Amino acid sequence: MAERTPVRRALLAVSDKTGVVEFARGLEGLGIELLSTGGTAARLSAGGVAVREVSEHTGFPEIMDGRVKTLHPTIHGGILGRRAADAETMARHGIAPIDLVVVNLYPFEETIARDDVTAAEAVENIDIGGPTLLRAAAKNHADVLAVVDPEDYPRVLETLDRGGTTQGERRSFAARAFAHTADYEATIAGWFAEEAFPDRLTLGFVKRSGLRYGENPHQDAAFYVGRRPEPGTVGNLVQWQGKELSYNNIADTDAALRCVQAFDAPACVIVKHANPCGVAVAADLSAAYERAFATDPTSAFGGIVAFNGTVDAGTLDAVVGNQFAEVVVAPEVTDEARDAARRRKNLRLLTVGDPAPLGPGREFRRVAGGLLVQDEDVLCLDEGALRTVTARHPTNAEMADLLFAWRVAWFVKSNAIVYARDGRTVGVGAGQMSRVVSARIASMKAADAGLAVGGAVMASDAFFPFRDGVDAAAEAGIRAVIQPGGSMRDAESIEAADEHGIAMVFTGVRHFRH
Repeated sequence: MAERTPVRRALLAVSDKTGVVEFARGLEGLGIELLSTGGTAARLSAGGVAVREVSEHTGFPEIMDGRVKTLHPTIHGGILGRRAADAETMARHGIAPIDLVVVNLYPFEETIARDDVTAAEAVENIDIGGPTLLRAAAKNHADVLAVVDPEDYPRVLETLDRGGTTQGERRSFAARAFAHTADYEATIAGWFAEEAFPDRLTLGFVKRSGLRYGENPHQDAAFYVGRRPEPGTVGNLVQWQGKELSYNNIADTDAALRCVQAFDAPACVIVKHANPCGVAVAADLSAAYERAFATDPTSAFGGIVAFNGTVDAGTLDAVVGNQFAEVVVAPEVTDEARDAARRRKNLRLLTVGDPAPLGPGREFRRVAGGLLVQDEDVLCLDEGALRTVTARHPTNAEMADLLFAWRVAWFVKSNAIVYARDGRTVGVGAGQMSRVVSARIASMKAADAGLAVGGAVMASDAFFPFRDGVDAAAEAGIRAVIQPGGSMRDAESIEAADEHGIAMVFTGVRHFRH
């Protein structure tokens, strides 16, 4: 059995005081002497806990408005002192060992998140003593336990009540302490950095859950979220029912949410293997779902169904009665919809809250030996920059469908071709090496679903390098095309469109999605 080291003296200095009084009472009940700093000491004393202030313990007062309080040899010697090797030195200088350090740090991230924060206020919320205490305790984990998370308080009390902590337990807590201070320092470094892409990049994410496996069963995986996950994202999801989410479920749900949130009207997006296979807008979510599903019922099987509004029982009934879906996700769902979902106990029902407006962010992609980092693609298009380049201009109805198709193509893997009509997809071609092949796949999908392409519009995520893409569109019956433009052979594509009586609109914006 692993040897346990008892705790006789603890230092508590916490910014987040959640549960600290109850925790301190538990420590006191175990006969542990408690040291604390100003604010924490006051809270403990008010809670009836006997505590000795650090300034009394060191014989030196807090100074400089509390900037200097724990940075003292009596404190750090008590933490860092090796119980055997440094025992004589500690005794000679009257340094009492401190066996437990409970610290969490000034709320720097919460402070800088405020719109009205000043630089001076942000700097004052950079904790110096706290990280130093934690790093000292974690370094000397052979003898000292470092605790950073109030959620660990019950576990710590239970462990101490069994006689103390083991070396393995202290090492585990030390790892968490170092991760906590590293994340804190990374946030501060990011705030100070003036470059959009600094020379050194440190990422701070928190493990939300382990996963059964990764993209394939032989790959281990876990799900991490940002420090403050944005509403409307998978980082903020709530699961109401269903099996445990898989790696692929989360990735595909993210793709579906990003696409459905691009529409203002009631919308439904069905995603399979990271690509939208059916998208529609309508007067209500239930109608949007029926129209999206009809685009490609085969691919919709086992897909992710995303909505951009509150899902009611009727809409959920339509999904459950119509297909097998891995996930249904929406900002909110009604109580009646949750009841309806229970007809499929394995259906994963998720809510993520209303999305915040799209803002600047970063995307990361691991490559062998490094990391690619880029701005998120949040620029759909500038409608004021749209330019019709053909003799025939699109009708108002065609222009509405072109803009709809363009928003869908924004989220389809390259090479992306989207056929659309009347606010719904008719066919989607994704992820092909040839744009012409993507167009053929879109036509094939439409034919399989019994949908007519004639009179529809087409969106292409990038320009046509040759006129063959336009010729293929004309052969399918497409009446209008939206694409970025910018090819050396744009004139050939425009000429082909004019020959076929097709209206063509340039956006000036490309949307590769690899």
